[in-house]
Amino acid sequence: MQMAGLGYSEEQIELLDVATTFCRDKSPVDKVRKLMESDMGYDAGVWAEMAALGWTAIAIPEVHGGVGLTLAEVVPVVEQMGRHLMASPFVASTLASQTLIAGGTETQQSHWLPKLAEGTIGTLALFEANGDWDLCNITATAKSDGDSLILSGEKLFVQWGGNAEFVIASVMLDGKAALILLDAAQIAGRLRREAIIDETKRSFALTLDGLSIPKSAALDIGKAVQALAHIEQAATLLQSAEMCGGSQSVIDYTVSYLQTRKQFGKIIGEYQALKHPTVDAYVDYEKARSHLYSAASSFSDQGLGEVAVRMAKAAADGVYSFASDRAIQFHGGFGFTHDCDAGLHRRAAIFHASQFGDAAWQRAKLSHLLLG
Repeated sequence: MQMAGLGYSEEQIELLDVATTFCRDKSPVDKVRKLMESDMGYDAGVWAEMAALGWTAIAIPEVHGGVGLTLAEVVPVVEQMGRHLMASPFVASTLASQTLIAGGTETQQSHWLPKLAEGTIGTLALFEANGDWDLCNITATAKSDGDSLILSGEKLFVQWGGNAEFVIASVMLDGKAALILLDAAQIAGRLRREAIIDETKRSFALTLDGLSIPKSAALDIGKAVQALAHIEQAATLLQSAEMCGGSQSVIDYTVSYLQTRKQFGKIIGEYQALKHPTVDAYVDYEKARSHLYSAASSFSDQGLGEVAVRMAKAAADGVYSFASDRAIQFHGGFGFTHDCDAGLHRRAAIFHASQFGDAAWQRAKLSHLLLG
């Protein structure tokens, strides 16, 4: 593997090695299926192990108890989680920490970032019923009332909200986008479990109507729009990583089946109608993974980082959808049952596409970035 050409760091290589083994051992598909049926949705013991490994602290500054690396070093970990459909609040919590780094007050950072580094779970509440991927198109509101803010509205797709110690929600305050931090006590009784297509995750709707919070709960107002832009890019990068990992897994799953299943006296992998799409999927996967690590290495570059991240998501969305769809078809009738693992990946691909922009959305953004 020509890692230097893609800008791989030594830390990325080491984390990829550890994550490959850890996620394979801790998230076999039979355990994934059991967790899908559980109330919590993830293994708290495995989460504690991840925190002990330092994964929850990777991209948190050293001054706040973190390792002091970047999202580029988070990518190989998330890639392997996607490969093994590992159910955990890792991505949601990482995005919460990134939000605080980008837009939190000094008090919020000093209080919450050390906790996140140690494994406390945080999450975001950004989406609404309008379904807009423009994170600044917000209908939830916060109105000043003395030293308090009175909230209204509803947020959707609050991932792992039932397990989080705090939620950062987007609202409109005085006609401007703002972010507010709500702790678990403030949102108690306001979460409603949502049924989503990807059952390896837990998602909640959060009702804000009538909630009164102190004004100190608001993140730095002057940094809110910048923080939302950072969240979108960070989430898109990590989603690309999950999708690349999932693409590798479903391609391997398909190849194994094509090499063992016989029909009309021949191994079905010998038929061109099955061989060629599988090769196409693998080539597209390699392209998407190249885009992913290019985006990881250039993430902080002004302008170039956004182009690379959007290209990575567009490529990853395309190959994950294609590879998992063909895997279902190639498995015949069994492929359309719940017992076929390809279906789990197809569901994951659909859910990822629904969050922070699908391939078509990313290409539309790219057209403006590249062509003006």
